[in-house]
Amino acid sequence: MKILVLNGPNLNMLGIREPEIYGKTTYDDLVRTVEGYASERGIEVCCLQSNCEGELVTFIQNAYRKYDGIVINPGAYTHTSIALLDAVKAVGIPTVEVHISDPDTREEFRKISYIRLACVATVKGKGIGGYLEAIDILTKKETL
Repeated sequence: MKILVLNGPNLNMLGIREPEIYGKTTYDDLVRTVEGYASERGIEVCCLQSNCEGELVTFIQNAYRKYDGIVINPGAYTHTSIALLDAVKAVGIPTVEVHISDPDTREEFRKISYIRLACVATVKGKGIGGYLEAIDILTKKETL
């Protein structure tokens, strides 16, 4: 199984940006954790991050026929990007939305998620452990 793990804007600033909300784990720590977890389960992962919406769309489009699942934390694009929604719908790859914090307990605008409409599940408020749960969800989906 091959899973693409995508991270949107400001996720590269993990450990620096608002550690009281996002924790002190760095982006490099996140990637190492995801790669180790996947490796132990015989899953191939590719972790990518971009601050640019169009680049994230391209990553999703390039996943077509190459990946069995996508884990995506779109960051702020969660609340604004119909382009990411359309890209996930276009490729038809099972996708799980992940958020380190729980957007539903934060500002009102963060409660809107466009990408959720194309996802098989959402994991929120579980820190970087949410990425591991998302991988598990995709693995179970693959066996159904």
